[in-house]
Amino acid sequence: MKKLFLLSLSLFPLNIFAQKNVGGNCENCELIFAGMPKNLSWQTSIANENEAGERLEISGTIYKKDGKTPAVGIILYVYHTDAKGEYTPSATQENARKHGHLRAWIKTDTDGRYKFYTIRPAAYPNRKFAAHIHPIIKEPNKNEYWIDEYHFDDDSLLTEQERANFQNRGGSGIIKLSKNEKGVWIGKRDIILGKNIPNYE
Repeated sequence: MKKLFLLSLSLFPLNIFAQKNVGGNCENCELIFAGMPKNLSWQTSIANENEAGERLEISGTIYKKDGKTPAVGIILYVYHTDAKGEYTPSATQENARKHGHLRAWIKTDTDGRYKFYTIRPAAYPNRKFAAHIHPIIKEPNKNEYWIDEYHFDDDSLLTEQERANFQNRGGSGIIKLSKNEKGVWIGKRDIILGKNIPNYE
């Protein structure tokens, strides 16, 4: 835990006492720092070509709280299940094994853009919950916090009751997918920093 904390400070040089705690409880959010590369891009590939599953591409823009101004240099960490609905770590994985091997980091560019390529995750084996992708946000001068998970509008497990229970943290996480000419699922989600995040301002 101490190493992860020190790493977070090295990513965002700041006075520890100036860091604002927002978002409330965030279980295992500190794992965002476990294995984080030093250099991050606004786009990344999570799953390689040998990963089982249907290809998926998600992109969007992260905005400041006004919903209009692109937010530059924001880290978005995502992780999700594999095609069997499990968080399976790779054989050599040392960091954040409970998040599995399908995990990655993106840092928004000057236009606030982000994009990641992966496979469409499966629901947990018991199929109680709809398939989803977990996102965690890290801003300068704020602790890491979670926003609503990415869900897929066409998922039969995404019930009306579950949709009604979402908090819309960062804005709605329900995205509509369509397939392109290569058979890749394409989706878009924009994120608004601070939207429905407790203690944000």
